[in-house]
Amino acid sequence: MLVDEIVDAHVLVVGSGGAGIRAAIEASRYGDVVLVSKTIAGKGGCTTMAEGGYNAVLRDQDSIDVHREDTLAGGAYLNDPELVDVLVREAPERMDDLIRWGAVFDVTAECRVAQRPFGGQRFPRTCYAGDRTGHEIVMTLLERLDATDTHIYQEVTVIDLLTDENGAIAGAIALDRDGEVVLFRADATVLATGGGTQVYDISTNSAAGTGDGFAMAYRAGAELIDMEMVQFHPTGAVYPYDARGRLVTEAVRGEGGLLLNARRERFMRRYDPERMELSTRDVVARAIATEVLEGRGTARGGVYLDVTHLPEETIETRLPVMLEQFLAFGVDIRREPMEVAPTAHHIMGGLRITPECRTTLPGLFACGEVAGGVHGANRLGGNALADTQVFGKRAGEFAGKSPARSGRIDEKRVDEILKTVDGFYDGVINPADVRRDLKLTMWNQAGIFRNAAELRTALMQVRRLSDRRLYAASNDNLAECCTIRNMCTTASLIIRCALLRPENRGAHMRLDAGVVTDPAKSPFGHTYISLTREGIERREVAA
Repeated sequence: MLVDEIVDAHVLVVGSGGAGIRAAIEASRYGDVVLVSKTIAGKGGCTTMAEGGYNAVLRDQDSIDVHREDTLAGGAYLNDPELVDVLVREAPERMDDLIRWGAVFDVTAECRVAQRPFGGQRFPRTCYAGDRTGHEIVMTLLERLDATDTHIYQEVTVIDLLTDENGAIAGAIALDRDGEVVLFRADATVLATGGGTQVYDISTNSAAGTGDGFAMAYRAGAELIDMEMVQFHPTGAVYPYDARGRLVTEAVRGEGGLLLNARRERFMRRYDPERMELSTRDVVARAIATEVLEGRGTARGGVYLDVTHLPEETIETRLPVMLEQFLAFGVDIRREPMEVAPTAHHIMGGLRITPECRTTLPGLFACGEVAGGVHGANRLGGNALADTQVFGKRAGEFAGKSPARSGRIDEKRVDEILKTVDGFYDGVINPADVRRDLKLTMWNQAGIFRNAAELRTALMQVRRLSDRRLYAASNDNLAECCTIRNMCTTASLIIRCALLRPENRGAHMRLDAGVVTDPAKSPFGHTYISLTREGIERREVAA
């Protein structure tokens, strides 16, 4: 197999969600930028699907300190404090950028950006555009990107990172939609590939959320942290079958939606009587799962989310996407409740980064969901969209300031990658079969509730699936085989890190946990994993 095209750039950005586009915009100030999108830029990824909002301190009664404290507490104090400080301080500035570039958010009667309450936050600080906030942000960013000289490669799947003779990341190798090989050489590379909860059977992620960035960075030698921290959004659609897991935005609860079990009890009183439906996502997801497991769920295996007590105008103007979505299912949420259940949503872990978005590999930067440390053990709703803009801008800036690369591409590594891809023609198993088995394994044995025995069984199964010889029936299937390989790697990272953490913390619930601690006083820090080491950090805790 030969390279069909070679592309040179100062900065290569992999990923076209909110973080990737923002990185490309910023990097374009410093030199030639190439953005590679697995899908159509602005059409794939999770940012454009995000409904709820963007957290930023914009009111006098709120403060940066309170946003910081809410984020750390919501993250069970596993967050990197430096990264949290950057997030909360710069989120208002990046919101100003979006508004200056033409983003249209809902406003109050006084023409100030409107803010709604979200779970785990002491003040309403979530800015929104109805329940299509992410779409508004992405469309604004794309218009801004069009004003730069960034070259966009659409429907091109990056399959591995490349190094130079000095060991620095020097670009990436990719397949276009026809299976032709494109080699990208760059002075700096930004990973903005999003998350990976498509490794679970029921997920809110778009089809592109397959964990490619985690897997490629791991193979290249990067260190990842806290990969066990997988957030299950409390409210995903239960039916029809092909819509399972479709996100029912936290904005529904922020606007006053009530959670009820099959007995019509407002059951959050048992789990968080103070915050009720606006508790943190990890608490609400476990509460719903517990209600279902203990026989108080609906016949379809969910609970009710009810907004029928709200004025119809509120539902129609502030939750228009939810109204339209459920009308398509035959449910008018103005008159009857939705049925919801937890769904795999967001990976809080990822590449270890500095505040400048540098990873442990020279030449490689990361931002957005592929990066770890910002959200700790549980992400607050509304912090992810802010994360894309704050760290997307930083990744683009610091990548753009990188010096010219001095080393030559490691051609031996290129040959190894191409040999692996070429081997898919001689495979024996349909990639779709491996995907199905992997997703069921992760859902059944590495989900909301975990124990060591099931995690070890899941790891054995994932390793067995990883060893299957995937078959590419044509050039079009080569990228699919690479994606399935990445899904297996990401699933393995999640399980291995889940086995490393012996405590219950945020989204990680070990039913066999031998350590019960106050998260603020836990002796454990990040789990870490790379090709050369893995473990869990210990930290000194004041008595």
